[in-house]
Amino acid sequence: MEVLASASWPGNVRELENFIERAVILTQGNELNVPIAELKNRMPAPRTVSLSTFHDAERQAILEALKAASGRIAGAEGAAERLGLRRTTLQNKMRRLNISRGDWSQPTDKITPVA
Repeated sequence: MEVLASASWPGNVRELENFIERAVILTQGNELNVPIAELKNRMPAPRTVSLSTFHDAERQAILEALKAASGRIAGAEGAAERLGLRRTTLQNKMRRLNISRGDWSQPTDKITPVA
């Protein structure tokens, strides 16, 4: 059961169902014989993507869209349109990811007058 539960099932429940059905058909007697060798090849690969990596990628995509849109969030050619999001969805994501104007706007050189 442990091997069945930890195996990778890319076809989801249907693939698991087909595997069990095949095991039932091939089993002789009252005890289900599961071909463990087949399952060993299905063990999941270790996860390498972390939640912070996803947030970093999402944050970077939003910043790039904002830069390309010259800071415009909504409207034609705005960042929301470029990302395929509603304006409010983009604003919520920006708030959640702590994205502010300073993150995408270029600092302007200010000339201080000499008196």
